[in-house]
Amino acid sequence: PCGRRHSDKPPMSTYLVGGAVRDRLLGLQAGDRDYVVVGETPDSMLARGFKPVGADFPVFLHPKTGEEYALARTERKTAPGYKGFVFHADASVSLEQDLARRDFTLNAIAQDESGHLVDPYHGQRDIEARIIRHVSGAFSEDPLRVLRGARFMARFAHLGFSLADETLELMRGMVLAGELDHLVPERVWQELSGALRANRPSAFLQTLRRTGALNVLLPEVDALYGVPQRIEFHPEIDAGIHTEMVCDMSGRLAPGDDLIGFAALVHDLGKALTDPSGWPKHIAHEHLGVPAVEAVCARFKMPAAHRALAVHGCREHLNIHRLDELRPETVHDLLQRIDAFRRPERVRQLALICEADKRGRLGLNEAEYPNGRLLERYFDAACAVKAGLLDTDAKGPAMGEALRKARIAAIADIK
Repeated sequence: PCGRRHSDKPPMSTYLVGGAVRDRLLGLQAGDRDYVVVGETPDSMLARGFKPVGADFPVFLHPKTGEEYALARTERKTAPGYKGFVFHADASVSLEQDLARRDFTLNAIAQDESGHLVDPYHGQRDIEARIIRHVSGAFSEDPLRVLRGARFMARFAHLGFSLADETLELMRGMVLAGELDHLVPERVWQELSGALRANRPSAFLQTLRRTGALNVLLPEVDALYGVPQRIEFHPEIDAGIHTEMVCDMSGRLAPGDDLIGFAALVHDLGKALTDPSGWPKHIAHEHLGVPAVEAVCARFKMPAAHRALAVHGCREHLNIHRLDELRPETVHDLLQRIDAFRRPERVRQLALICEADKRGRLGLNEAEYPNGRLLERYFDAACAVKAGLLDTDAKGPAMGEALRKARIAAIADIK
């Protein structure tokens, strides 16, 4: 159905490509369906009723389904970075040429309208062997592919996938050549957020670290590896390993939520900034880490919501861990600092971040975390106190102070 619009026009040579084919072969639920069209031109696509949407290369929307159809194309590197390409698309470009420009063999498989697979680069073989392998040497022309390789590891490591040795070497070479310096912040965040939504974010961090890219893109996170922690609290000892475990736990507790995932990633950045003479203790690391969190957010022009929650998670996680020891007024002031009375969703978010921190430790992945629910109970009690219900004629700041005292009393009643 995708190629036939007018009876007087021959059917288009149309192929389903990319993730939809890959995910079907893996037995996963497919996402968006993308198509490649061979033997057509922009004019012939317009004549068939397709609507152009591509600014850089010819992509069209199907007149009925709205799905994307791209003309088969080749590309040539003309400048550094991922934007430095010239695309060539016309009726002479073959399907094999189009598939050759793709990143990994598992993404370079096409399926025709009868269901037959076209697999010139042995993607099926690599899927069966659980290998992520680059298609050709042209892989090294696009620095974004270093992050894509790491993100695919985050997505598929739980299925047993690993990175081909030669692909890892190619990625290392790209990092050493300084190619990552040409990436724009928004694209880095796009790949990072995708990895944080995946099954195993730790595989993303491990892959970037093996290629040297973690030190280039996230030196604050890279610096955590090798930093010791107190074994009685952290049996895994290494702060970098702990961060990996927390990211994976956040994915388990809040699947697909990169807001929680990012806060988990950066919650302990301060541990690399404490005085090494005091290690494995990390006094005041929750405060030392805040400027580092803000630096990461600024570097990648991250959404304000991610920045705010990450800062709160970094600064408050120790307070939540010892919540039952805090005075009622301290609990109230913590709720005010995270702006909980205007943004109640932050209470649950912070509870999840701290639970991921507690359970993201060797041997503690099934541990209970009652402090998360306790934080919610304190907040519910404080929220039940409304200014209109107070027995006072106070106004302005005096009313604010009366409300504060009443909320603190409500929290104390829980204790």
